[in-house]
Amino acid sequence: MGVSASGVQVPKAGMEPEHKDRVTPYHWKVLWSSAIGYAMDGLDLMILSMVLSAMISDLHLTTAQAGGIATVTLFGAVVGGIGFGMLADAVGRVRTFTWSIVIFAVFTGLTAFATNLTWVNVFRFIAGLGLGGEFGIGMTLVTETWPARYRARATSGVALGFQVGVVLAILTSLWIQPLFGWRGVFFVGIIPALFAAWARRSLKEPELWQRRTKTRRSVPLALLFNSPRAIASTVGLTILCSVQNFGYYGIMTWVPTMLAKQLGFSFNKSGLWTIVTVVGMMIGIVVFGWLADRWGRRPSFILFQLASAAAVWLYTHQTIPVALLIGGAIMGFFVNGMMAGYGALIAESYPTEVRSTAENVTFNVGRAIGGFAPFVIGYLALHQSLSSAIGLISGVYVIAALATLLLIQERKGAELT
Repeated sequence: MGVSASGVQVPKAGMEPEHKDRVTPYHWKVLWSSAIGYAMDGLDLMILSMVLSAMISDLHLTTAQAGGIATVTLFGAVVGGIGFGMLADAVGRVRTFTWSIVIFAVFTGLTAFATNLTWVNVFRFIAGLGLGGEFGIGMTLVTETWPARYRARATSGVALGFQVGVVLAILTSLWIQPLFGWRGVFFVGIIPALFAAWARRSLKEPELWQRRTKTRRSVPLALLFNSPRAIASTVGLTILCSVQNFGYYGIMTWVPTMLAKQLGFSFNKSGLWTIVTVVGMMIGIVVFGWLADRWGRRPSFILFQLASAAAVWLYTHQTIPVALLIGGAIMGFFVNGMMAGYGALIAESYPTEVRSTAENVTFNVGRAIGGFAPFVIGYLALHQSLSSAIGLISGVYVIAALATLLLIQERKGAELT
């Protein structure tokens, strides 16, 4: 028998009946719906980045005020992630999942009609509330539905949704902004969000959640900390999610600037770097999901964490354009490939009554901490080169590897309780 983070004994991997390994069309529908939802996260992040300069001009904003819009959105996502995660454990995954995306869609569209900074921030905060629930609830639905032997590969499919959203945002901005300005980009952003809500219309609550909530409708947040094992898991997973977000925000925010200012990359070359790096990230997600299901969660994470530390450090010491493009793909492969495994790793560490809460609390607290990366790197760059400041990100991946080694329990293929 194995032991979950809550102290509940569960069967180890390999003890499930063979029929549970069969993947059905419904499994794919759950995965598809969850991936579309998480795509809205990538869409939102990149849309704001691409229209920010136009918003500054139109609304007469300072750079500090413009940066504050992203901070307000991030804060809303953190609050919404924790709130919607708890709600999903209390009243149901599917119902809460749909509410979250509808809120995001409505207030993303309303941003197009904002006439001043105050209303932009109000709409962006509320949109962030809805956005925050997408990762944890979608991952919970997939992990509670898919067969255990394919669990990490299934969550890698959800993680791919984020990168698809990034690409969709780039295309939307390129096609819509020249014709209708930044407001048109936000308004068109309603369409994929509403499509995500439509895709969930026939989903049902996982049987596991229905069985475990017949007599319990409260959200026992204390289960995240109710035993030494639970405390170790919660602390360790929060560290991992913080490092994941710190690295992503730091690299994607500052590397294009480093390429332009220190190495003379043109706008077109920086755009090519972004495309190549995103492709590397997507391949890394697919590979990580396969490895995590074959090798186990802990060895896969430690391999990618140490490889990320090396890749970031080596990348910031390159000056040849070809090496910087290829290196971007390799760096993206490792630093974002790990996104494939968080949904499965967190789900396997907690019981059903607190699983969605755990997914969203650990990831969104990590998102909040990681959101400081652009500021930290910018501050360090005041006293040294930007490439040296970015290179220091390599150190946080070593911290993550130690946290995985010391605090995370291997639960590959375990039956969820």
